[in-house]
Amino acid sequence: MSGVRKVALVVGAQGVIGRNLVAHLEGLGDWEVIGLSRRGGPSSARVRHVEVDLLDAEDCRRKLAELGRVTHVFYAAYQDRPSWAELVAPNVAMLVNVVDAIEPVATGLAHVSLMQGYKVYGAHLGPFKTPARETDPDHMPPEFNVDQQRFLEQRQRGKAWTWSALRPSVVCGFGLGNPMNLAMVIAVYASISKELGLPLRFPGKPGAYDALLEMTDAGLLARATVWAATDPRCANQAFNINNGDLFRWSELWPKIARYFGLEVAPPLPMSLDVVMADKEPLWKEMTRRHGLAGHTYQEVSSWRFGDFVFSWNYDMFADGSKARRFGFHEFVDTEAMFLGIFDDLRRRGVIP
Repeated sequence: MSGVRKVALVVGAQGVIGRNLVAHLEGLGDWEVIGLSRRGGPSSARVRHVEVDLLDAEDCRRKLAELGRVTHVFYAAYQDRPSWAELVAPNVAMLVNVVDAIEPVATGLAHVSLMQGYKVYGAHLGPFKTPARETDPDHMPPEFNVDQQRFLEQRQRGKAWTWSALRPSVVCGFGLGNPMNLAMVIAVYASISKELGLPLRFPGKPGAYDALLEMTDAGLLARATVWAATDPRCANQAFNINNGDLFRWSELWPKIARYFGLEVAPPLPMSLDVVMADKEPLWKEMTRRHGLAGHTYQEVSSWRFGDFVFSWNYDMFADGSKARRFGFHEFVDTEAMFLGIFDDLRRRGVIP
């Protein structure tokens, strides 16, 4: 689309992924950006935020009716539910509602980008084939990521627009009030450990401390997402997107502890969702005493997700070579990523 003004519709614009994608698009200079979310947000010269209930088909039609200039849809919305089966209906419905609303009015629609993850490979169910590859067969349903992609594949047939699917590992970056924010989990857990005069203990399952893992930096993912949506070679393709290095918590955890000025004690399996449930009064006191920005305990808590990630006592990584073969060659050092995010959280006054 060289020479054509590009208009991005970022769906889920206030999450870790969406927020970083909006910032990246805004910085490129040749994009107009419209962000959709339940909370909306402050608009700027190049970014307009729209508050919408994605589960309400009529609200989607009404709010998106005037967005006929959209050329690219970047779908990164997510609704959490207690079980894997319960995730399917709302997460598929939101994508369907967005496409149903935007496709009839956006006559210049060129691409729909879908954010997925390693659940496509069954990574959330237990030990799976590693490295996972985009050509691996589906696993037993339910799985909303797979259903979303099938919907796009079927909807795209015979159309001028194309789709792509991005499959990151755990995405790390700045975001508040997000149910899946591992960097925030570690930062707040470490800060509270320090406040209580405790060493930093790895809270995961036995074996998780030594499993082989990878992460995906939110900035790297944003750049890869725009690349896949604008490079013709990537039309109707799925790509694993990861930092490009592997690590074990047993190696990285002591370095994180040193960053926070903490000693490391032997791992102790515990549910963060349980042991951190009573820490809100302490957080309020820390916020007052350290002069923090004043974010609520709920905004900085993603304990269930931390328990989920720290339960992986099996290898968790995918082959990222397909993206490199198609032309995306960026990488991020995972240790530097974590420390950089912690620096950012301190600059913002989120943690002491």
